[in-house]
Amino acid sequence: RLDGVEPLRAWLLGTGLIPGGTVLDTVDTAWLTRFRAARDLLHRIVHTEVEGRAAGPDLERVNALAATAPPAVRAVRATDGTLVARLAAAPDCGALLAQVARDAVALLTDPVARGQLRRCEGESCSLVYLDTSRGRRRRWCSSELCGNRERVARHRRRLNPKREQNMNEFQT
Repeated sequence: RLDGVEPLRAWLLGTGLIPGGTVLDTVDTAWLTRFRAARDLLHRIVHTEVEGRAAGPDLERVNALAATAPPAVRAVRATDGTLVARLAAAPDCGALLAQVARDAVALLTDPVARGQLRRCEGESCSLVYLDTSRGRRRRWCSSELCGNRERVARHRRRLNPKREQNMNEFQT
């Protein structure tokens, strides 16, 4: 869902990867390209791992990404006197990608967290999510999006079963 530089900036701040208040004027289309490539790499790794297959060369690539130095964070006083986190230097794309890669490595090597990875059951969704629900019975990445689509489709099938039968016959 990184369809531009502004959504990338919002994601970097929203995930907590960068402390709030950090100026992100260095984020540009080159960053966007690198983050999309990392997203695609992690997508392949997570999907192959959820399916129980080894990710092979992709693991080497994520390990290489993770080896870059992390972004340095320091504590500074805000205007109200409280301590807040700030980056020690301007945000660096490679260091932030390294942090994302280290988070992925931590997730994939933690047996408990890895056991909670689920593929969304939404018809056209390819997302994988961490199921932390009480009974580990969550089915969708988002109840509001994929879950709602499924409920609406089920409701329509109940209201008009004849139409559903005709659609199935038409497709065969």
